[in-house]
Amino acid sequence: MIEQDTIKLLRECDAGVKMGISSIEDVLEHVKSSRLNILLTDCKKEHDKLDSEIQTLLAKYKDDGKEPAAIAKGMSWMKTTVKIAVDESDKTIADLMTDGCNMGVKSLNKYLNQYEGADEVSKDIAKRLINLEEQLAIDIRSFL
Repeated sequence: MIEQDTIKLLRECDAGVKMGISSIEDVLEHVKSSRLNILLTDCKKEHDKLDSEIQTLLAKYKDDGKEPAAIAKGMSWMKTTVKIAVDESDKTIADLMTDGCNMGVKSLNKYLNQYEGADEVSKDIAKRLINLEEQLAIDIRSFL
């Protein structure tokens, strides 16, 4: 049970970290403020580090991980594209990123509770990803 929960939690973290990276990449070219750019770029770097850790652990379990759901990724991209087309401001970007962070935190906490038999290393990665998302939402509040 521990190994199955561990793999399942790692898969969800994999999908979540990839969704975070993709979302940041979708908005970075539209950012006007150097401060917001730094916050998003630094957060993306941290996501990349976690992604590397996740990939190492998934490889250990001989698992390919999980891509974000195509519908979720497509809807996110469409929402981002439309909102930025209407209002290409840092406020819009902060709003989009805050929504994404909140959805990520909610999902990851759900999976952390659902796969309670996962090993502590995987739980720690999930918690660090949750904290990263929560911190970004706090850091960008001044742009809302």
